[in-house]
Amino acid sequence: MDQPDRALPDDPGNRYARELERHLDWLDSFTPTALGVLAAASGIYTYLGVRTLLEEPGLWTTFAALAYSIAVSVGIFVFWSYLLRLLPAVRGATARIGLFLSMALGAVAIIAMSSWLNAAALAGGAAMETHMATTVKSYQTALERAHANAVSGQSLARDVARVRQSFQDLSEQEEGGILSGFSGRGAVFRVLTQKGTELQALEDQLLAIEAPIERTFAQGNVILSRMRSISVEAGGLPDRTVRFSEDAVALAGLITELRQLNPAPLVLRAAQDLADAVVLPELDGRTAEIQAGQSSTINSVLTLVAQRATTLSQAAAEVIALPQPDDAIYTPMSAADAVIVYAGNFVPAWAGAISIDLLPAVLVFIIMVVQAAIRSGRGEGRSDDRMTVGELRAALAAADLLRPAPPPAAPEATARPEPEVPPATPRAEG
Repeated sequence: MDQPDRALPDDPGNRYARELERHLDWLDSFTPTALGVLAAASGIYTYLGVRTLLEEPGLWTTFAALAYSIAVSVGIFVFWSYLLRLLPAVRGATARIGLFLSMALGAVAIIAMSSWLNAAALAGGAAMETHMATTVKSYQTALERAHANAVSGQSLARDVARVRQSFQDLSEQEEGGILSGFSGRGAVFRVLTQKGTELQALEDQLLAIEAPIERTFAQGNVILSRMRSISVEAGGLPDRTVRFSEDAVALAGLITELRQLNPAPLVLRAAQDLADAVVLPELDGRTAEIQAGQSSTINSVLTLVAQRATTLSQAAAEVIALPQPDDAIYTPMSAADAVIVYAGNFVPAWAGAISIDLLPAVLVFIIMVVQAAIRSGRGEGRSDDRMTVGELRAALAAADLLRPAPPPAAPEATARPEPEVPPATPRAEG
């Protein structure tokens, strides 16, 4: 019967396998220590990350964070110790696939319970500053948009002034008798003066709004400048976050005030009233012919008023249709949440946080490759040439213990006394 392939002690493949095993023996002398250092480092950063989530200071909070970090360190050390020993040793495809799936599941669990907290400890402060900077940018956009809309609404004063001036010119012409053909300040003159007065009041309101708009915008810029300083200044995050929140609330109020100062809705309503609310004076012509002329002119004036009102309404509607500022709301968040929200800005921190937990996976793959090379060099059999002198002595001692004891020796028979031989009688010489 053919014997299985077995590497001889002096075979090159066997010597190659022995060389690799000697390297593994040397590496095994400090691998657990290195794994323990990695697990302890991950536990320290996990502790710092947990402290950012537990806002209440105190002994129990410290104890809870410490207990969690120790549990994470022990779990990482035990998990990778299992895989470092078992995964390179298994040979069957089913067992290897099962351990690979277990390693993938464990890696996901480690990331979920440790890596994101490590990232929070590494980049939590920077993530909070990024959150504040992003908030400042959104508030600045909203403030500028609200100010631009308010200025656009206030610029309708020029349209109102143009319409008012047209009615003023028409009233002067009517006073000279150009419109109705009859000079004086009659019914037509009073209608034109009435609409001119309404437009003058609206223009005064629009001009009065300009100063509050600019003052509010200046106050908003001051608060924005202060918020920018808070987001980058040195100091503890809790105090900075509180001051930033206060400024954010004040700035949100100024943005709302700017939206309310926008006079476009006021102009739209005034334009509608300009055409609808007309008080017709009594025709004061001395003759029927004069009154007929006044009535015809007033109808023409009302048509003109409706046209001017439509023009103002369209201008006001265009301002109202401008994009409105978004509702800028500052939402305070923890460092851990900020790291997740702005993960794309902190890829190196995330890579470091995950690598410190998953680096032992590389060691697992290295040992798997080396073990495969050892098996390839040695073959299916396994020689015992790696036994030390101490192991050889222990094996011989165990073999002596397992060897059956020899049977007891049979008792010897009682020896009979030999008869005494009398001494020989000397012969006489003859």
